[in-house]
Amino acid sequence: MKLHEYEAKESFSKYGVRIPPGRVATTPEEVRRIASELGPPVVLKAQVVVAGRGKAGGIKTANTPEEAYEFSQKMFGMNIKGLAVKKIYVTKYVEVSREMYLSLIIDRATRRYLFLVSPIGGVDIEEIAKTAPEKIKRVYVDPFVGLRDYHVRAIVSWLGFQQGTPQWQQAASIVNAMYRIMVDYDAELVESNPLALTKDGDVIPLDARVIVDDNSLYRHPDLEKALEEDPRDVTEFEAYAKKIGFHYVELDGDIGIIGNGAGLTMSTMDLVYHFGGRPANFLDIGGGASREVVREAVKVLLNHPRVKVIFINIFGGITRADEVAWGVRDALAQTGGAGKNIVVRMKGTNEELGKAILAEVGIPLFESAEEAAKKAVELAGA
Repeated sequence: MKLHEYEAKESFSKYGVRIPPGRVATTPEEVRRIASELGPPVVLKAQVVVAGRGKAGGIKTANTPEEAYEFSQKMFGMNIKGLAVKKIYVTKYVEVSREMYLSLIIDRATRRYLFLVSPIGGVDIEEIAKTAPEKIKRVYVDPFVGLRDYHVRAIVSWLGFQQGTPQWQQAASIVNAMYRIMVDYDAELVESNPLALTKDGDVIPLDARVIVDDNSLYRHPDLEKALEEDPRDVTEFEAYAKKIGFHYVELDGDIGIIGNGAGLTMSTMDLVYHFGGRPANFLDIGGGASREVVREAVKVLLNHPRVKVIFINIFGGITRADEVAWGVRDALAQTGGAGKNIVVRMKGTNEELGKAILAEVGIPLFESAEEAAKKAVELAGA
């Protein structure tokens, strides 16, 4: 579960970290009122749980309440990487003298917590790793030992603060808070980018990210309730798929993928990548999928604006090829096909019957997954 920025900052505040004043708005009128109460200038931040909000126009600085109102009118309803903006976090503008990077993750290889620390911030850590890898310090924390003073000293020193100064104390407090959030929230990531030194000499998290392990949500009923009320990073297609009962994950390509079983579906995606294509999704109809489930799965991809070609790869055991074929035909009948090509590789139970059903409507069938993947990539590039 990815927390919105305002939720992540609330978790920082809960552990004693000072954050810039701010409140969440759901209408342009609320934005104007909050901007007036905080006093301009203010920063408007679209609350979507994806990176790259700024480049997409999801972060704006307003110098008057009216300007904040005008910006928010455009921002509400914006689509940023497939997610609609429904909330805007309005915060007091902070003058910054230096930006840093600080995050805490789980290193599964060493089975330890890992702080990633850099005196350079405001850009992706991957970018820092490319351009200035020597500026990144890694500090490992054994969960059986816990965070110790020597860990904190190493981290805060690398950020560039002198021991005994107010900035040192503030930064140390943030490090301790991040560790407590990581443990208490069952988090997979706690990040501040940028962590800022303000013109007034304070160290504060200008941005904050927290990702909580979905498997731990039963221990956090407040977060579970928040997720039910606000699905956040779930796209409309993912929400619909969950309702129908198949597994669907949105990706950024243009070749729709349908398979039965997670392993087959992932290997189908790998084949598409291998031949130079880009999958638009992961869609597993599961074992024993009915005609109705297949119909709805195909309709999801037929209705997806980015999908050019649909590649269906079925290996039937308890999944019957004729049920799959009728589901495909039903979807085409209900949508008219949406002008999209469908490529099918089908093996297993009732294979010949399924192939005959699809052949009647002119859908190309392939004996091997490799041939089908090549054709899908070719059609997507046409």
